[in-house]
Amino acid sequence: MKLVTTKQALVECLGIVNKAVSSRSSIQVLSGVLIDAREEGTTLSATDMEISIKAPLAGQVEQPGALVLPARIATDIARSLPVGAVTLQQRVGETQVEIQAGESLFNLHSLPAVDFPQLPTLAGDRFTVSRAAFIETVDRVAPSASRDETRPVLTGVLVHFSRHSVRMVATDSYRLSVKETPLESSVSGTLQAITPARTLLELSRIAASVDDESIVILPTENQMLFEVGGITLVSRLIDGQFPNHKQLIPETFDYEVAVDRDELLEAVRRVGLLAQKNAPLRLQFSTNTLTVSAESQDVGKAHEAMPIQYSGEDLAIGFNPEFLEAGVAAVKESPVFLRFISPLRPGLIKGAGDDFLYLVMPIRLND
Repeated sequence: MKLVTTKQALVECLGIVNKAVSSRSSIQVLSGVLIDAREEGTTLSATDMEISIKAPLAGQVEQPGALVLPARIATDIARSLPVGAVTLQQRVGETQVEIQAGESLFNLHSLPAVDFPQLPTLAGDRFTVSRAAFIETVDRVAPSASRDETRPVLTGVLVHFSRHSVRMVATDSYRLSVKETPLESSVSGTLQAITPARTLLELSRIAASVDDESIVILPTENQMLFEVGGITLVSRLIDGQFPNHKQLIPETFDYEVAVDRDELLEAVRRVGLLAQKNAPLRLQFSTNTLTVSAESQDVGKAHEAMPIQYSGEDLAIGFNPEFLEAGVAAVKESPVFLRFISPLRPGLIKGAGDDFLYLVMPIRLND
């Protein structure tokens, strides 16, 4: 095998596929990247058997071939190379790969391509969705998914496609995000699947690096393929019963307060610095004033007041500062509407439109 590419192309392509490289597997080949150089072009692929990513590498193939390079060291080498042309060559009968750029020369051990798992090839009807609308929905909802692998279904995002919209739901049992986005797609009928949040966030990262206006999606019973900018991501789907989010959201609230979104977000970020060691961020509502405060033993305390329109009885409610900040930040317009029932019931954060809802559990205050 012999191919000529550039440092920039190699570094960028490795950066894309590396997110699918396994970091925990005892199978050595899964910690590598498959380089498949053919006359029609070169692709790099990686998989951890949960997600697989395949991306095109710009360059010229002088001699076709395929091999697997250890991902971490290959990436470190690529980043260290001088700017310009890079030649990767493996001579017949050898296991080492020669990586040359300028006066730099590396010989790196490789693994045979036949040891690399066969990437999934999915068949079925594909449909397209708008990249911008789909990715915006991912970015606002997916962060609320759980990272606790003991409850696999909560590590996913419930995605519901229809011809004119996409709805995503994610929860880690402490907070819940729901967003329905108008979106024209070529899907026939409706489709619903629990997709790993990790997959959707990787798709968002990939989509940000390309210019395509649409994403191609191919669903099967237990896997889903996404294609954007010539890059293919295939992920397993999560099997299970997702919580009924409509039952979790209260129909009525006793308090509703409109707050300037940017002012509240900055106050939460500043005061939240003093909410350490699991200390809550306290929201105190009194006549025309919202006071955000926090106190951590052995660290200190902080508070910040802002004017609001509020005339009800005094209300104090506490939240995890990280969760509260994430909810306010996910609202893109001002004002932010805060809705409450009591200090012990979940609070709802929403924007002026009804397309995004963020439900968050409170933390009991000691006083």
